[in-house]
Amino acid sequence: MQAVSPTQNLNSSVIRPSKPRRFHQLTRSFIRCVYHNDSVQFPNGVGLNRADWQSSCAILSSKVFSQDQGSGDKSTAPSNSDHLAAAVNGHKTSIDLNLVPIEKNNKPQPPTQKPLTITDLSPAPMHGSQLRVAYQGVPGAYSEAAAGKAYPNCEAIPCDQFEVAFQAVELWIADRAVLPVENSLGGSIHRNYDLLLRHRLHIVGEVQLPVHHCLLALPGVRKEYLARVISHPQALSQCEHTLTKLGLNVTREAVDDTAGAAEYIAANNLRDTAAIASARAAELYGLQILADGIQDDSSNVTRFVMLAREPIIPRTDRPFKTSIVFAHDKGTSVLFKVLSAFAFRNISLTKIESRPHRNRPIRLVDDANVGTAKHFEYMFYVDFEASMAEVRAQNALAEVQEFTSFLRVLGSYPMDMTPWCPSSG
Repeated sequence: MQAVSPTQNLNSSVIRPSKPRRFHQLTRSFIRCVYHNDSVQFPNGVGLNRADWQSSCAILSSKVFSQDQGSGDKSTAPSNSDHLAAAVNGHKTSIDLNLVPIEKNNKPQPPTQKPLTITDLSPAPMHGSQLRVAYQGVPGAYSEAAAGKAYPNCEAIPCDQFEVAFQAVELWIADRAVLPVENSLGGSIHRNYDLLLRHRLHIVGEVQLPVHHCLLALPGVRKEYLARVISHPQALSQCEHTLTKLGLNVTREAVDDTAGAAEYIAANNLRDTAAIASARAAELYGLQILADGIQDDSSNVTRFVMLAREPIIPRTDRPFKTSIVFAHDKGTSVLFKVLSAFAFRNISLTKIESRPHRNRPIRLVDDANVGTAKHFEYMFYVDFEASMAEVRAQNALAEVQEFTSFLRVLGSYPMDMTPWCPSSG
């Protein structure tokens, strides 16, 4: 797999119209504007691949109205496929599709519908402005706080399930999704790793959020009256030892999210039940804090990823991280070779996660002496510290591709460089 610039990818498909001369000059100017790097500059000379350009072209060609020149020479009449554009992460590029109308018989053409521009095809606001951001949970959830940290002043859209948050972005109900993928105490959120593979969204950023858990109950309830504690499974696992130290003889019950547990207690007036959630959830749902900071470790932090419909252009002017997923027909036998591709290029790995291959969970190995051995097939998720704009990262993935039967880049995105501050409430 080699890095190929948009110019190299698309020069072979440039259409060079014939006469009349005036239309020839206009079209040649337009093609040069679309394809040449002097019009569309990507940082560090890295552009979209052929598939990304074809996807943008297909979207545009289905919406752009081509002008019927009526010259009788069909070889010179532009078609929908000639009107090309590229939208990069919701930002307007320097491509302009407003062509000068061609006159026929020296008479002005009747007014036609204005062609679509890049702005028309980019309803999502630019990065950092008012965005619709989907998260899993209800108001007061840690995911809502992560969405606010990732996109300040965004319009946070609560979703009852992780799957719904993915679909909200795919269906243009939301512009971004912010979802947890791992916690320093509870480990990986496997559900979201599976959904990353199932859906076609791209990771465009990450954010790390310190987690500060509180034990919440209705006003007037004392700890010794509690019979159960409800919360998200991750929150329950992150507070297991502290709950034991508090001397609580309670059952643990898992629910969809932390803030939802607080809402459920308030809505049903449950005086024998407490929730593990944030202090903000206590304020929103009128609960009291029985114990503050009950996480087993004060350095409790959750890593969230930001998802979008389109990838961002990788850069080299700041630290980047790239996430990939791969598999091989022969199981784990090639894992060492894959890891060596990064080690030889001094690329640090920050995450390795394995998940069973859902479509082919069992691999059979026939042996006449001992019978049939059965092994699990796995998908491997790897995060490494390098941008896809770097040649060493491109060469590493080219080598990885030789050893694997499946390889997909989930995203190349800026690392979260905010100063680390342990949870303090």
